[in-house]
Amino acid sequence: MRVISWVVSALLTGLAISSYGADVITHRNIGMDLARDIANEAVKACRKEGYHVSAVVVDRHGNLRAALRDDIASVYMLQIAQEKANLVIMAGVPSSQFRNNRQDIRPELNHLDGIIVMGGGLPIDAGGSRIGAVAVAGAPGADKDEVCAAKALEVMNERLEFAE
Repeated sequence: MRVISWVVSALLTGLAISSYGADVITHRNIGMDLARDIANEAVKACRKEGYHVSAVVVDRHGNLRAALRDDIASVYMLQIAQEKANLVIMAGVPSSQFRNNRQDIRPELNHLDGIIVMGGGLPIDAGGSRIGAVAVAGAPGADKDEVCAAKALEVMNERLEFAE
């Protein structure tokens, strides 16, 4: 009987302890150099098409890591790009996909500080982990913004695939 009560007690203690989270966690996040290079490649991709844009990269938590504004791009494009990137972090999918799939709540979400429901933002994944998002604003249409962001990720593909 004592053995059974000891086993039950040990199991209950183990369950209680395992229900708490870890005191320290480790996760992957985007570094400054990679964030800067992705933003730079996005601006360059749009520039090749004749568009003057801003590109923003945020980390997996939505913290700003890199922001670039082309020489004659409007300053407001930085804010729009960051809010598109934040939407990607919130939704976990490209911003255009979220916009198309969730027309029912788009008006409400556009009232949240730091979020805008527009296309032009893409997730950044490295080595199987979501490490951030990139977004572009300022091209004549969100579809063109997204193409520039996608081209930047294509250029950085090798660094992303083999990131440690």
